[in-house]
Order: sequence, then C-alpha cells, then structure tokens
Amino acid sequence: MKPALQLRASQHLALTPQLQQSIRLLQLSTLELQAEIEQAVQDNPLLERAEPEASADVAEWRDTLRAQRLERTRSGDTELDDELPQAAPAPTLVEHLLAQLRLLRLSRRDAALVEWLIGELDDNGYLAGDVQAWLDMLPAELEIEAGELRTALAWLQSFDPPGAGARSLAECLSLQLRNPDVAYLPELADPAVLECARRICADFLPLLGSRDYVRLRRELRCGDDTLREAQTAIQRLQPRPGAAFAATEAPYVVPDVIVRKVSGRWRAMLNDEAMPRLNINQMYAQIVRSERGSGLADHLREARWLIRNIQQRCDTIARVAQEIVERQQGFFEHGAIAMRPLVLRDIADAIGMHESTISRVTTQKYMLTPQGTLEFKHFFGSQIATQTGGAASSTAVQTLLRQLIAAEAPRKPLSDAKLADLLAEQGMVVARRTVAKYREAMQIPPASQRKQL
Repeated sequence: MKPALQLRASQHLALTPQLQQSIRLLQLSTLELQAEIEQAVQDNPLLERAEPEASADVAEWRDTLRAQRLERTRSGDTELDDELPQAAPAPTLVEHLLAQLRLLRLSRRDAALVEWLIGELDDNGYLAGDVQAWLDMLPAELEIEAGELRTALAWLQSFDPPGAGARSLAECLSLQLRNPDVAYLPELADPAVLECARRICADFLPLLGSRDYVRLRRELRCGDDTLREAQTAIQRLQPRPGAAFAATEAPYVVPDVIVRKVSGRWRAMLNDEAMPRLNINQMYAQIVRSERGSGLADHLREARWLIRNIQQRCDTIARVAQEIVERQQGFFEHGAIAMRPLVLRDIADAIGMHESTISRVTTQKYMLTPQGTLEFKHFFGSQIATQTGGAASSTAVQTLLRQLIAAEAPRKPLSDAKLADLLAEQGMVVARRTVAKYREAMQIPPASQRKQL
C-alpha cells in the first residue's frame, strides 16, 4: 500500500484544570467547600478571606502571617503551620471500661482476664462466643479455668454502661433490668411490672417482637396494663450499650439557600453566611507583578480561578434553587401534601443546563424553609396518576400515607392493601406493592408489627 496523509476534523471536549475545578466545587457540600477553601488559603499566600475590618493589632498579626507564608513559598518551604491544639477526644468504650477496672482491687490474674474480655468487645459492647470458645482462644500454658472466666465476665457485666459484656440481646436487656433507674423508667417502680419485663427479656423477646400479645399474656399470666407498662420500659432500654461511645460526629447542615416570601411569592436567596468570600491580597499581587519569573505567577492565576469558580458555583445554586421554589410554591404554602411531581430534566430544560449539572447542584445542598431545612433533592419526586387524569407527587402520596397510618387504630392497624384502597378513595391510583415500598422507605413497619395493646 502507498503511504498517504489524511486530514480529519473532529470535536473533543477538553477538561481544562479550570473546568475540572469548577465541576468539583459544584458537587461539594457547604462544609466540604469551607474545608477546601481553608486549605487553599493556607497553601496560597495571595488568597485571603473577605472579613470585617479588624483592629490594628489583629490586622498587623494577620499581615505578619501572610508575609511568613509568602517567604516560605519563595524559598520552596511549603510545610504547613503548626496545628492549633485540639480538644481532648471523648473516651472510647474500651477506655471507659478500663478506667473502671483500675479502680477495683483485683488480683493481677483476674484483672488481666477482665482486660482481655474488654478487648474482645465489639463496637456495640457485645462479646462473641461463650466461655468454652474463649478457653480455646487463650494459651493453654496459662491454665485458665472456666470459673475464672465466668468471674471475669461477671465483673465486666457489672461495669457502666449497663449491658456491656452481653453475648445476646436478651442478656443485654436483662443486665439493664438488674438494678434499673426508676427515675428514667418509672414503670419499673412497680415490682409486678419489673418482674414481667425481666421474664420477657429472658424468655419471650421473640413473642414481643412479633406482637403476639395473646400468647404473652397467657405465658406471663398478667393483665393488659402490666404488659403494656413492661413493653414501654423495654422499648426504652439500650440494645447497643456501646453506641454512646462510638466515634461518630453529629450531622451538621448549613443551608445554602434561605426561602422567604416576598410580595406574595416565595423566593430563594443565597445564605450569605454559607457563601465564602475570597479576595486577592493586592499588596502581594503587586509584588508578583513586579517580580516576573519569580514562580509566584501560578499562585496568582490559581487564586483568580478559584474566586471565579466559587462565584459561578453560587450563581448556579441560586438559579437552580429559584427554579425549584417557583415550581413548588404549593409546598411552601400548604406543606408536603401539595408537592408537585418534579424530575431533574424539568429543571435542566428550564434553565438551559445539563441534567448532570443539576444532579451535582442538588446533592448535599440544603434550603432553609418554613417546614425545616431540606435537601434540594427532597423537592423531586416521581409522578403518580390520579383518577381525574392528573398527577400527584410521590412525596405527596407518602405524606398522605403517613397521615393515614398515624390516624389508624392501634389495636387494628391498616394493612398495605387497605391503605391502597384508602388512597384510591382519594383519587390516587397506587398498587399495594407501591404502598409497601413507600412504607419501607419511610421506615414504617408492617401492620403486624404496628399492632399495640
């Protein structure tokens, strides 16, 4: 074959670093964005937060820190400043139990066995296996006897929190009923109720879980009032005693948008406290311009990119939020029962953006509304047909389902089929399986588990 040259015209989408940064910032939550900006301000001496005017001393201190960062950047030293001292972390479950163990005057052998059992606890405070399994795990040369392990287990199960060291849910609840706090559980001040609760936890938890009250009354030989109070007390016990010591942070949400009523219409306004403001330090920018080839020009360009992309992020969130509010005016007037069907494509077509962009904007972004702080995605829902030929939002259907279940008779809860019939009476055509799906999504148990005395 003869060699030849050919020219072809084609289009390719080039993801420049600036575009990549814009996409990444758009999908960050407010808290993640704040952390990103904090890191950028530390790394780039030309960036500064737009803050209220500070006193002369504070301003001088801040300029000194910026000058030090600039000097480190010029010299190639990018090491971060020493971190501020942090508050002491809360003790873990193991640390909490070991602290109690140190207060006891046990022999070294007994204390070592208790400490070993503490080390075997899972995050919920439970022990796996039994005494024989633990004997098999321990070295044979220690010559540990089963009685020693049972004694160590008894010591562990006497520690706070009550229920720690249990090997099953029944044992965990029974441990908490040994010496209950009647101030927290006033029902247990009655000896009959306390005895009933102890017998349920020890022998009849499956019957209580299945709401088989007829058989429970027959086995326990107690009346409805005693059984009801025992059930109430058991429901307030802690099935996972180690959960209070889990190293989890409480969820904290900063609303990106505040919805207010202005001139009879609901409007979405950006939350100024959640929108970061950055400036370029003009003094250092002038130094960069005068020292061409110093290597700091990249920092100035990156600072401008970041400020521009943050502003674009704010504008995009504002446009999407306002379009959502415009389409869900009924929700803000009458609540979730008036929510309209809405999908990402509706917003994308309305404001001329791609669906993927709308998906990024509506993820981990929140509105502060009269009904509470809600994620943008809360306002989207599939369409349910009505008998009149219209459409209802799945959110509205779920709200109506929750109202029907809240109003049901405790002794005779509504089945999924009956709920579907009640929805049909109100003009909403919903299959029984759809009702079950919505009920499970709202974490509402089936009728057999909602039955009460």
